[in-house]
Amino acid sequence: MARVAVITDSASDLDPAEAAEAGVSVVPLIVTFGPDSYRAGVEMSTEAFWERMTAPDAPFPTTAASSPGVFRDAYEAAFADGAEAIISIHVAGLLSGTIKSAQIAREMLPDRAIHVVDSQGASKAQAILARMAVAMAADGTEPGEIAEYLSRRASDLRMYVALETLEYLKRGGRISGARAAIGTLLSVKPIIAVEAGVVTTPDRVRTRAKARERLIEMITARPIERLEILHTVTPDVEQFRQEVIERATGSLDPSTVTVGLVGASVGPHLGPGCLGAAVLYEAGT
Repeated sequence: MARVAVITDSASDLDPAEAAEAGVSVVPLIVTFGPDSYRAGVEMSTEAFWERMTAPDAPFPTTAASSPGVFRDAYEAAFADGAEAIISIHVAGLLSGTIKSAQIAREMLPDRAIHVVDSQGASKAQAILARMAVAMAADGTEPGEIAEYLSRRASDLRMYVALETLEYLKRGGRISGARAAIGTLLSVKPIIAVEAGVVTTPDRVRTRAKARERLIEMITARPIERLEILHTVTPDVEQFRQEVIERATGSLDPSTVTVGLVGASVGPHLGPGCLGAAVLYEAGT
């Protein structure tokens, strides 16, 4: 049985302690405020990011993938630690150049078993696949089978987030200025979805309470296998978690539903005050 290392990137929003507990290594992406750049989760914690992000005089942050060399170093470290194969799970290729860096790094080590998986999502959607990879490796599943299974199940992943505004997605280049302007003019609370690596705005409602209710409806519309709640410094997140669990159907184990603060790699695109979830629906539903 090959010893398998699971690696992801900081867009997974696994903080260092959570990643260590889950048995996942995290390659930090880069977040930049004006002239200052930091490795997310290493040189800038999630808490420090939000303090800087919400400061009145803060420049708008930008994000960037780490270089192929950084990924190569992470792979070599895993092999030096005894791994025989690596499952490397990353933010959707349609959202970031991160997976390209990982693929180039894999090519730098042609004699090594490195399987690069596109999560087709971001944030806790990546974390769900990473946890699944760790569990499958512990059960003795062969690395190639793990990678194939994760790639297939990525089509059952969704991420839904109720935003305060579309402004941050516009600034980050994820939606057009025209779409953001329409939302602002109507004073709506937009709900975004990430599916197959594409960001869409499936609904817009007029109040935060209505957005919250619509968000729960969307999350629980199909039987759920796995669920992770996410937020951006939003105080009522625990109540939201409980409401989603109470209305969920399927094989979901409520004890596995975590709550995570979105970090520096995804946070600039969402802005503060968001609630959401990454959800893996039961296959075939």
